[in-house]
Amino acid sequence: MRVGGTIMETSLKDRDKVGVQDTVLLEDYTDENAFVDNLRKRFKEDLIYTYIGPVLISVNPYRELNIYTKELVVEYANKHFFETSPHIFAITDTAYRSLKEEYFDQCILISGESGAGKTEASKKILQYIADVTERKGEIERVKEKLLQSNPVLEAFGNAKTNRNDNSSRFGKYMDIEFNFEGNPIGGDILNYLLEKSRIISQEKGERNFHIFYQLLAGETDSELNELMLKRNTSSYYYLSHDAKSSMDDSADQKSWREVRRAMDVIDFTQEDQKNIFKIIAAILHMGNIGFVEEEGLSKINNFDSVEKVCKLLECENEQLQHAFTNRTIEARGDICVSPLNREMAIYARDALAKAVYDRLFTWLVLRLNASLKSQDSRKNNVMGILDIYGFEVFGKNSFEQLCINFCNEKLQQLFIELTLKSEQEEYFKEGIEWQHIEYFDNKVICDLIEERHKGIIALMDEECLRPGDPNDATLLAKMNKNLANHKHYLSHPKADIQTQKIMGRNEFRLLHYAGPVTYNINSFIEKNNDLLFRDLREAMSESKNTIIQELFPAQEQESKKRPDTAITQFKNSLNNLMSILMNKHPSYVRCIKPNDTKSPAIFDEELVRHQVKYLGLMENLRVRRAGFAYRRVYEQFLHRYKSLSKQTWPNYPGPAKEGVQTLVACLGYEKDDYRMGRTKIFIRFPKTLFDTEDAYQEKKHEIAAIIQSKWKGIVQRRKYLQMKTAAVVIEKYMRRHLAKKQAERRRKAVNVVRRFVQGFITRNGEPDAINRKFVALGKKNWLMRLSKSLPKSLLHRTWPPCPNSCKEASALLERYYASHLSRVYRLKLTPERKRAFELKILAETLFKAKKNSYPASLPHWFQTDRVNKESASVKEIYTATLSTEKEKYATSVKKYDRHGYKERDRVMIVTNKALHIIDAKSPGKVKHNLPLDKLEFILTSENDDFLLVKVPEELLKANKGDLILKVPHLIEMMTITMDILKRPSLITFVNTKSIDHNVQGKRRTIEFSVGNQQTFYKDKSGNLLIVAAP
Repeated sequence: MRVGGTIMETSLKDRDKVGVQDTVLLEDYTDENAFVDNLRKRFKEDLIYTYIGPVLISVNPYRELNIYTKELVVEYANKHFFETSPHIFAITDTAYRSLKEEYFDQCILISGESGAGKTEASKKILQYIADVTERKGEIERVKEKLLQSNPVLEAFGNAKTNRNDNSSRFGKYMDIEFNFEGNPIGGDILNYLLEKSRIISQEKGERNFHIFYQLLAGETDSELNELMLKRNTSSYYYLSHDAKSSMDDSADQKSWREVRRAMDVIDFTQEDQKNIFKIIAAILHMGNIGFVEEEGLSKINNFDSVEKVCKLLECENEQLQHAFTNRTIEARGDICVSPLNREMAIYARDALAKAVYDRLFTWLVLRLNASLKSQDSRKNNVMGILDIYGFEVFGKNSFEQLCINFCNEKLQQLFIELTLKSEQEEYFKEGIEWQHIEYFDNKVICDLIEERHKGIIALMDEECLRPGDPNDATLLAKMNKNLANHKHYLSHPKADIQTQKIMGRNEFRLLHYAGPVTYNINSFIEKNNDLLFRDLREAMSESKNTIIQELFPAQEQESKKRPDTAITQFKNSLNNLMSILMNKHPSYVRCIKPNDTKSPAIFDEELVRHQVKYLGLMENLRVRRAGFAYRRVYEQFLHRYKSLSKQTWPNYPGPAKEGVQTLVACLGYEKDDYRMGRTKIFIRFPKTLFDTEDAYQEKKHEIAAIIQSKWKGIVQRRKYLQMKTAAVVIEKYMRRHLAKKQAERRRKAVNVVRRFVQGFITRNGEPDAINRKFVALGKKNWLMRLSKSLPKSLLHRTWPPCPNSCKEASALLERYYASHLSRVYRLKLTPERKRAFELKILAETLFKAKKNSYPASLPHWFQTDRVNKESASVKEIYTATLSTEKEKYATSVKKYDRHGYKERDRVMIVTNKALHIIDAKSPGKVKHNLPLDKLEFILTSENDDFLLVKVPEELLKANKGDLILKVPHLIEMMTITMDILKRPSLITFVNTKSIDHNVQGKRRTIEFSVGNQQTFYKDKSGNLLIVAAP
C-alpha cells in the first residue's frame, strides 16, 4: 500500500518490485554488491527498512517520512514478524510481545556510524511502546516522562557535527520496566563517556552542545540579563571557534521550549532549572576568562568574567581567582602552593569547565532516574534500548575516538558471541549438520586494547601513574615497544615507506574490524588523567549553589585515594554494560548512513559498503541463510505446544525428545523444516514456527473453553455449597434475629405497659420520665376544664381543683384571672361605688387584724347617715345651723355620763372640722363641739362598739372630761373620720383589762371583759364594765 507517497509492503506474499524486504531471500546471498544494490533500490523508493532474518537494517532517509502514524502502529501491533513489511515498529513489537507473553528480558541494540539515525530509531521505539500500551493515570505519566527524557538528554548531550546535525556525544542505555500487564511503570538510564572536550573546542563547522545555543536563542531578555548573557555566540570563546556554527534561531527557540516543557514533566523544580541554567551561563563566562604571563606567572586579565562566574556559581571571588592561577600540592605530608604559568592556567580553566559540565550531565541523568523510578518493589521484566556512538574515523582521531571505537569493538564482539559464534557452536554441540561459516572474530582487537598488563589501556594507565614526567611521547614509545609484534597495531617505525609518508611520528594505527584508524597521541595522557586541581575542587565544594554542592561534595576533598583514569572508568562501565546485555534477549537495529552530505537523494555505495563490512552484515546473512530461525529446549517446546496433539496432551509419559518427535509428526513438519538436536529442536523457517504458533493460539481457545467449562462447574459447585452453607447460616441468624426482635418487641411492650401503669399511679406527683405524658395529659384536661368553669363574678369565685403538677400554674392563673375580673369590675364602677370601695380599703388598712369586729363590717357598704328615725329631725335642724362646716357623717350613739355612767341617747355629727354631740331629742342642746384634729380616739381590739374620745386638756374644763361612747357602726364611723383627718395615728388600740379616763379632772377606770354578748354597765366597784361579744 502507499502511505503519504511512501511504498510499504503489507505481507510476505507481496513480491517486492524494488528489491527484497528480507535479504535472506537474495539469490546470490554471498555477493556483497547484490546486498548493497538491494539496499539502494529500496532507499530510492523510500523503503528504508530491510531485514536480515530478525536483524533490522535502517538507512537514514535524511528527511521526514510518513511511516510512523497511529494507523501504522495499529497495523504492526500484535502481528507476527513475517506478516508485515520491515519496520522498526515490527522489531519493537516482537521484543515487546516476547517480554509480555514469555517474560523474557529484552534489549534492542542500535548501532551504526554517527549520522546513521540511531537517536531517531530509539525515539521511534519509545513512541511505539507509548502508543501500544494502556493510557491511564500513572502509566501515562511514566510514558510521558520516558518520552520527555529525550529532549533533555539531547539538549545537554547532543551537538551538531559535520556528519550529523543531532549527533549523540555520549552513550545511552535505557531500561524500561514493565509490570505483569505489559505496561511501562518505570525506567533507568545509564550514560557513557560524554565528549566533554567539546565544551572547550570544536572542529570547523561543528557546534558545542545544543543547550548553549538553545539558552541564548530561546530564553527571555530579562532572564538573559539575570544570567549576564548576550544573545550572541561570538561573545563567548567556547562558542566562537567557527562563525558558520552559530545559532539557528527558530530551531533553537523551538527546542528550548521543548526542553523547558520536558523539565517540568520530569519533575525538575523551578529552583533546579534556575540553578542549572546558572551553571550553563557560568561555563560560557568561564571560557572568557583570559590570562597573561609575567615573569613565568599567570595573571587574570578579565576580572569581570571571573566575577560573573562567582555570582552565578555562588562561590568566593578571591578563592576562585587564586585557584585559577595557583596549584596546591601535597607530597609526603607537606603542602606547598605552586603558581601556574599561562598555559597551565588555561588548562585549569578548561578542566574546570569540562568537569562542571560533565558532572552536571551525570547529575541530570540521576535526576531523570529518580523521576522514572518505579514504585513497584517487585522484580519486573525490562526492555533495554542501547543508543551508543557509532564507529568514528576522522581526519584527526584522538583519545575520544579510541574510546568510542573500543566500545564498538565490544559491541561487535557481543554481536559475534550472540549471533555468529554462539550459533555455530550451538549447532556443533547439538550435533546438527552444519557447514562452518567463516567470519572475523574481533576478540583479538578487544584484547589488544583491554588485556590486563599488556593492552593499550594497561600501558596508558601505567604511564600515567609512574613517577617522573610522563607525557604523550613516552606513552607512544612504550606502546610501540610493547605492541610492535601485534598484527593489528601499527607504529610509524614499523610501517612501510608509503604508510610513513601519510602517518606522523606522533601517531599509531589500529586495524579495527571496521577498518584501520590512525590516532594522534597528543593529549592522551592529559585526557586520561582527567586532572582537576585540588584548589578548583575546593572552591566548587564551598559554593552556595545547591547543585554545585552535589556535584562537588565536601567528602570528595577528604579522600586521598587517586581516582581511576578516564579510560579505566570507561572500560569498567562498558564491561558492566556487556554483562547487562548478555542477560537479555537481544534484537538488533543496524543503522546505515547513505552519504556524508546529509542529502535525502544520494546513496553512496562505497560508503554503504564500508558500513556493511564493519557491521558484519554479510557474515550475519550467511549464518542466517544456512542456519535455523528458531530453537528451543525439548521440555520447553513440548510444554508450550503439547496441546496440539492428542498423544502429547495433557502430559506425555515418555522422554521430552520423543514427545517432541511425536508432536512434529502430528503437525506435519517436512523433513527439511526441522532438525532434532541432543537437547533442542531446531526449526529452519520462521513460517513453520508461526504456523505452529497460530495453531497453538487457536488451540488455546478450545482448551480455554474446556478449562472454562470445568472451572465454571467447579466454581458453580463451590458457589452452590457456599450458598447452601450461607443459607443455613442466614437461616440460623435470621431465626436468632427474629427471636431477638420478638423478645425486643415484648420487652418494649412490657416497658410500655409498666411505664403506663407507673405513669398513671404517679400522675399527681413530680414530673419525671415515667409520668411525663400523664402529667402533660392531666395539664391538658385541667386546662380544658378550667376554660369551661372560670368564675363569672369577682365576688363569687370558685376555682376548680388542679393536679399537683399544675399548682403553680393554677395559682398564677387564678391570680391573673382575679386581676382580670377586678379590672373589669373596676371599669364598671360608678364614682359613688368607687368612693365606697376606697373607704372599705381604708377600713382594711386601719382595722384589719387590729379590731375583732372588723370582719363583720365587710359585707356592708358604708353609709354617711345612721341616725334613727326618731332623731332624724333633730339632726336636720342642727345641721342647718352649720354654715361653715359640712356634714360628713351622722349616727345615733350612746353616751355614758360622769354620774354613775348612765346611758344617754345622743346624735353624733362629724363635719369636716369638728365632732358634734347633740341631744337626741332637742336640737338646741349641743353637748359637745370638739375640733377633730385635737382629739384622740381609743378603741379596744375586741368585738365591741366602745369608743373613748380623749379630749385635750385645754378643753377638759368646758367638756368636763373624756367622752365614753357606744357607736353602733364603729368601724364605719372611724373610717369616715380618718378619711377626713388623714391621720391614722389618732387611733389607739388597747389590749389591756382596763383603761383610765378623765372625768372633771379625776381619774376613773373602765374595765373590759368578754362575754356572750356586748353590754355596758357600772359594776360593783363603781367602774364602767364593758363586756365585748365573742
